[in-house]
Amino acid sequence: MWLSRRGWPGVLGLWSYDLQRSSFARTWSGYKGPMAETLSTQVGTTGGLKALHQQNGDGGGDAIVGPPPELPKLAGQEVEPAPVGGEHASTAAQGPGKRKKRRGATGERVVPPPKKRRTGVSFGDEHFAETNYYFEGGLRKVRPYYFDFRTYCKGRWVGHSLLHVFSTEFRAQPLAYYEAAIRAGRLHLNEEPVQDLNIVLKDNDFLRNTVHRHEPPVTAEPIRLLAENEDVVVVDKPSSIPVHPCGRFRHNTVIFILGKEHQLKELHPLHRLDRLTSGVLMFAKTAAVSERIHEQVRDRQLEKEYVCRVEGEFPNEEVTCKEPILVVSYKVGVCRVDPQGKPCETVFQRLSYNGHSSVVQCRPLTGRTHQIRVHLQFLGHPILNDPIYNSAAWGPSRGRGGHIPKTDEELLRDLVAEHQAKQSLDVLDLCEGDLSAGLTDSAAPSSELGKDNLEELAAAAQKMEEVVEAVPQDLGTIALAPEKAIETDVMNQETDPLCAECRLVRQDPLPQDLVMFLHALSYKGPGFEYFSPMPAWAQDDWQED
Repeated sequence: MWLSRRGWPGVLGLWSYDLQRSSFARTWSGYKGPMAETLSTQVGTTGGLKALHQQNGDGGGDAIVGPPPELPKLAGQEVEPAPVGGEHASTAAQGPGKRKKRRGATGERVVPPPKKRRTGVSFGDEHFAETNYYFEGGLRKVRPYYFDFRTYCKGRWVGHSLLHVFSTEFRAQPLAYYEAAIRAGRLHLNEEPVQDLNIVLKDNDFLRNTVHRHEPPVTAEPIRLLAENEDVVVVDKPSSIPVHPCGRFRHNTVIFILGKEHQLKELHPLHRLDRLTSGVLMFAKTAAVSERIHEQVRDRQLEKEYVCRVEGEFPNEEVTCKEPILVVSYKVGVCRVDPQGKPCETVFQRLSYNGHSSVVQCRPLTGRTHQIRVHLQFLGHPILNDPIYNSAAWGPSRGRGGHIPKTDEELLRDLVAEHQAKQSLDVLDLCEGDLSAGLTDSAAPSSELGKDNLEELAAAAQKMEEVVEAVPQDLGTIALAPEKAIETDVMNQETDPLCAECRLVRQDPLPQDLVMFLHALSYKGPGFEYFSPMPAWAQDDWQED
């Protein structure tokens, strides 16, 4: 089960987990248990109460309690429920069959203990059926759909009301939105509809929020199958498609497309490619194969080769860059060369030069985030169309030699402002709801609902309340049983009166704008070697626009 790295636009920014993040652990008040699952890849979801930061390195995420039993977890991972502090600890010590039944004082709200998670696959047919694709203008698009985000109460929320939590942590929407969500039956506490935002949260409280979810478009270029055997699946990933669910992406990911269109399920990603990077991508079919290849990764028995097109005339001789790399922001996804960073090494060799730009072979000997892109920026030859590391936000020299004439905070603010103006925040794995006061100009446009919208919001909530009363199942059913959603017009809506995203008009990107000139050309290890074709932009006869 993976946690999401991002929150959804303007809705409960930190209440999230999806089947997506690589680690989770309990953080209940008075308890720090061993309940955790790990996966070496990095992922996230569009929405939900946002994880604040990742741990320093290439993966990790905000700690969160395990999911409810109806949600499957990663295949091959068995996790027993851990005891919790206080009364739970004492009853756990009594042994099987002797658990003391927890009772509250008269009138006290009793919270049931967390349920054991059942084994299962990471994603299955019930997830793939949540919505469907359509193609338009060279883009693959996902029809908006209803989705449940779920979490157990975080330790810092215990003893505080929902009103306090929303007003202090989740300010992307006004309190009127959450009041409207309650009236529409969107918020649940321990599977009971929330009636009052003044309710005080307790240990083990289970929260569920139903949202109307939108995903950004990706290229319509198909995912090509390069190889398949009993152990692995190898594909040629197009640029713009994330490997796993992350940020605002869920169905527009390699994992979901392979499951929905190629019936390739229960796959274990063996390595990570950035969303804008194309090329060879490997998946294991079993946990055993995954562990074997990850052991080869740890022993540095695998070799990866990339090709890119960079600014200017790259030196003809082989160039090795060993500059350490520091993560500036996990939230925005930006790194830079810094003496305090992690050690890394990349070997570069020029393949061709057309008078304006060079095609360069890249061999990363370590696996830091954005390693190739950051090293090329440092060398003064950033990737020709890199939307982050070839940005004017870095200053006149664009980061060459590590010269950045501004603070990290100023750099992040300028990068966000540039992509916000271009309506391309997805490049930074951000959405409008992720923007805090430190990341954006207060004068910049926002998708938040202001005071002028409150009357409209209240009317929309009333409409949704009537809809919920007219339909036997609540909105959560739409997310959990999408195959039934098509039975009525109500459950098949692509617009939602409470959804801020539905109010926005976004301009579609051009397909060529979704391509970055960085391609994973080959992946080689003991007993295997896989190649993908050289992309068109790396050919000798390629002409720049």
